[in-house]
Amino acid sequence: MKARAILLLLAALALVAAASLLLPFGPLRALFAANPDLGLAVLGELRLPRTLLALAYGATLGAAGAAVQALFANPLASPDLTGTTSGAALGAVVTAYYFNLTAPAGLAIGSVGGALLALLLLLALAGPKAETATLLLAGLAISALAGALTTLALALAPSPFAFYDAYDWLMGSLIDRSLDQAAFAAVPGLLVILLLLRLAPALDRLALGEEVAQSLGHNISRLRLQIVCLTALGVGACVAICGAIGFIGLIAPIFARRLVRGHPGRAILPAAMIGALLLTAADLAVRLAPLGRTLPIGVLTALIGVPFFLWLVVHMRWRVTS
Repeated sequence: MKARAILLLLAALALVAAASLLLPFGPLRALFAANPDLGLAVLGELRLPRTLLALAYGATLGAAGAAVQALFANPLASPDLTGTTSGAALGAVVTAYYFNLTAPAGLAIGSVGGALLALLLLLALAGPKAETATLLLAGLAISALAGALTTLALALAPSPFAFYDAYDWLMGSLIDRSLDQAAFAAVPGLLVILLLLRLAPALDRLALGEEVAQSLGHNISRLRLQIVCLTALGVGACVAICGAIGFIGLIAPIFARRLVRGHPGRAILPAAMIGALLLTAADLAVRLAPLGRTLPIGVLTALIGVPFFLWLVVHMRWRVTS
């Protein structure tokens, strides 16, 4: 990727992060004028964790989506369409309501376990080089099963208010998170991105075929297991704190590959940057929307992502038939 593209992405990230911290500016300015200490508290304890979570979660989804798409050699593979996000949400719900582990560490264990089981099940059903139809059917089946089990778990939960308690979280929310929670999601997410970047050369060679990659000294089975485990860890840790947010992991890698001329491994870094940019911008749009109420960020990403997904499916079908 050219240095100019990296600089443009960094500038866009800095701009959207600053906007996330400062906007809406009117109430913040009024707070600083009336009580500077209160203004600093709002900025540091409310807006800063939200901005950090948007950047970290978006970057993790972008990098994980790029790695999963490279692993399956399919541009339609992403954490939400492969069942990873739904599996993570199921694991977190079961952990919270049936094992009473509501601390971030407990939720993360459940989320990572659920995401890992979903990805392993996808590999078992669809195989590592699944055709588009097979991958979509398997992923949608796993997502539907995980969603139904999540609803069942909430319906049978000991707490009669489980549905109401979990609604905002299940739809994705960055509101009212602390700096400790932001660090709990951001640190594993950053670690996963760095480890995925180390696997980028192997993923580029995997695009040439498993035989070629093996002849160049790569252990394909171990590479596959590493991608599955790292993706589950990164997405699971973020879902434990912020809930399920879809389609960022689908959209970001597609744009990133255009910047690296189709190299799936090299797309991991720009996909992480684009994912962070998209999710932070989406959170900013939700915050500034003149609706008079809070719109879950997962709803906005779905409203944007579903038409993009349908366009991608139609475009791929047109390329095959033409």
